[in-house]
Amino acid sequence: MKRILLLITAILITSCGSQKAIQTDSINQRIDDWHIAAAQANFDNYFNLMTRDAVFIGTDATENWQIEEFKAFSKPYFDKGKAWSFTSLERNIYNSNGVVYFDELLDTQMGICRGSGILKMENGVYKIAHYVLSIAVPNDNVSSLTELKKQWDKEYIKELKLKND
Repeated sequence: MKRILLLITAILITSCGSQKAIQTDSINQRIDDWHIAAAQANFDNYFNLMTRDAVFIGTDATENWQIEEFKAFSKPYFDKGKAWSFTSLERNIYNSNGVVYFDELLDTQMGICRGSGILKMENGVYKIAHYVLSIAVPNDNVSSLTELKKQWDKEYIKELKLKND
């Protein structure tokens, strides 16, 4: 009887581990498919992999796109057959109580960038609900970068403060 219980426990542990690996593979594939759709300028595939209420945060401080705004902004790029091309170099996926989130380093036309996002279940499949893209800046270059954008930041901070008063 003890052997049977041990065997059943081993099978359950193995199948749970396999299920987690399958889900991770599935999530990886979903994110890769999303990046591939952009690289192929496939508007419908790209946006079908996002939730109806998705948010995309771009590299520019003004880019906090709600899904419909992001579609309108992106459409001309997709229509020209040249959207953007991001290839994952490294990705970490986390699943906590059904909330799936990830971070990744990307090879892009801007050099190395970092993306992070949240997937949520919509109509039985995981879709991108929130994505943040940032340009990865080596610490040794931060001073020169902040100097480069200093004036723009100053003006935009002023604009935001006025808007929030």
